[in-house]
Parts: sequence; structure tokens; C-alpha cells
Amino acid sequence: MIIRKNKIKLIQFFLLFVAISLILFTYSKLRITSSEKILSKETKAVIDEKLKNRDESGDTFFNVKYSGIDLNGNRYTLNAEEANNDKFDNELVNLKYVKAVFYFKNDKTLYVSSNYGLYNNKTLDIIFNEKVVGEYEGSELFAGKAEYYNSKNFLIISENVRMKDIRGTILAEKLIFDIKKNKLNISSSDDKKINANINYK
Repeated sequence: MIIRKNKIKLIQFFLLFVAISLILFTYSKLRITSSEKILSKETKAVIDEKLKNRDESGDTFFNVKYSGIDLNGNRYTLNAEEANNDKFDNELVNLKYVKAVFYFKNDKTLYVSSNYGLYNNKTLDIIFNEKVVGEYEGSELFAGKAEYYNSKNFLIISENVRMKDIRGTILAEKLIFDIKKNKLNISSSDDKKINANINYK
């Protein structure tokens, strides 16, 4: 009688073990299938590559967007394909493949894009670097660097500056755009002359 009870207990234990194993196996398979549905192999490969090549100085984020109102009441949006927090200064964010739009109170819009950027999330200052392209009131601008100073209400464009509009083309060392006064100042160093070709027709 005791032997029979022991056999029944052993069979019950074995069946319980098999049932638990089946449940765990099914659950783990469902988890793998679900993760494969959420991320395709191609998407996962792209993310893995970005994470492998990311700057180790801080946290990295993808497809980020900043928006707000500057100190002068102008709205702006700032988009980047990749953003990296500065390890030593949490106010600074390094950006890659940047696109910014400034909506001024006079109903005019400025578009700026660049390969790289630096955003100060406290002062709202933005520096655009490498292949800077701007568009404002039908004029196109190309340069190596653009610096937006929120507190001063200035946009300074430098490094091989070229501006094209309906009046012609301007080549200069530096352009200073006073956003508040809607005024453009063209400057160059003492040993360089501004090369301008303006059509007034």
C-alpha cells in the first residue's frame, strides 16, 4: 500500500514537472516571437550599429525634438537624428543631422540645417557646424558655421559664407543677422574684401 502511494506521488511529481516545463517553454517562445514582431532584423541591426558607434561621453538618444519660446517671444523647433548629453555639462547636448525652424513674431520663418550642432538647453543658444544651409525670405545661405545667441538675439554665420537671393550672390567672411531689428550686417577681415554681385532689377 505504501509502495503504491509512493508510485502515485512520483507520477504526480513527474506530471507536475512536465507541465511546468511545457509552460516555461511556451512562454519563452512567445517572448521571442513578440520581440521579433516588434523589431525587424533590419531595424535591430541599424540600432545596434548606432549604439556601437555612439559617443561614450554621455547618454545617446535618437530622433529627438526640442521646442519652445526664446527670451524674445519667438517660437522655435529643433530636430536631430541623434543627440548625446555632455558628460561634464548637463546643459549641453551634442547633435547630429540637425534641422531647426525659427518662427519670428513678425510672421517670418528661418530654416537652418547642418550635419552637427551643439544645443544649450538652459540658455537656448545653438551652434550649427558643417554644411550649414539656411533659408529666409526666399534667400538661401550656405556656410561652415552658424551661431544662434538667444540672449543677444543674434545669428552669426561664418566660414565660407555664400548667400543667394533674387538680387544676386554675396560671398563674405561673416554675416551677422540681428533678429530683433531684422537687419543683416556683412563683415570681413581687414585683409579680405567682400565679393558681392547684387542685381537690383
